[in-house]
Amino acid sequence: MERAHQVDYQIFGDDIQFVEISLDYGETIVAEPGAMMYMDSSIEMDTVFGDGSGKDTSKGLKGMLASAGKRVLTGENLFTSTFTNKGSGKKALAFAAPYPGKIIPVELMEYGGELVCQRDSYLCSAKGIEISIAFQKKIGVGLFGGEGFIMQKLRGDGLAFLNAGGTIIKKELAHGEMLKLDTGCLVALTSGVDYDVQFVGNVKSALFGGEGLFLATLRGPGTVWLQSLPFSRMADRIFSASKKANPGASSKGEGSLLGSIGIGNFFGDD
Repeated sequence: MERAHQVDYQIFGDDIQFVEISLDYGETIVAEPGAMMYMDSSIEMDTVFGDGSGKDTSKGLKGMLASAGKRVLTGENLFTSTFTNKGSGKKALAFAAPYPGKIIPVELMEYGGELVCQRDSYLCSAKGIEISIAFQKKIGVGLFGGEGFIMQKLRGDGLAFLNAGGTIIKKELAHGEMLKLDTGCLVALTSGVDYDVQFVGNVKSALFGGEGLFLATLRGPGTVWLQSLPFSRMADRIFSASKKANPGASSKGEGSLLGSIGIGNFFGDD
């Protein structure tokens, strides 16, 4: 079995990070289009269908179209960008996170060669990492989990880099241990973790608590990564601030049921 390319890296920054990756001759990194920050002149960039892993080339055009279709279903671009070192010696290139937060390096072999993550968290990976679909089997997760029925599955034996908002915490869950969290705060989990969504169980809390109607539940064994500032939450705060500056703008709340109405609108007052 062909192994993923083995690459070296260094992460720079604190709240707004970027990762610099060093490639030996012939090594390739695959990334989301638009993520590249800078690169050495000896690195050659190309655009390919699908996930860029190279595992669909033996299937011909049909295989590449199937790989590209999977990316569309997971909310990603139809194309990926590949960066290959064509010069002698190590050459560097860098990728930046699209919003304030952290970059998480994950060596997939340390987690059984497989990781499930939310759709917009993938930044880049060594060539050979396969990006596919992870369907949520439970109706509750699909309807209320914030990520719908489809998440991303990363599979392979090399490095993948995820981006997430705010501060990141990694938790190890023992067998049967359960963790409850806001549905948007989940970044990634290993395949052994059971992911479900539950009603908060208290109507007053659901209406006035600001935490929404549902919480995610994670049950071990396995590893999970959580983010303190989901991008959707930050976007809602920005939208709310812009609405105050422009009272005529339509509102879209987050959190509690009344948040979607707006307290002022609910009582007929600005």
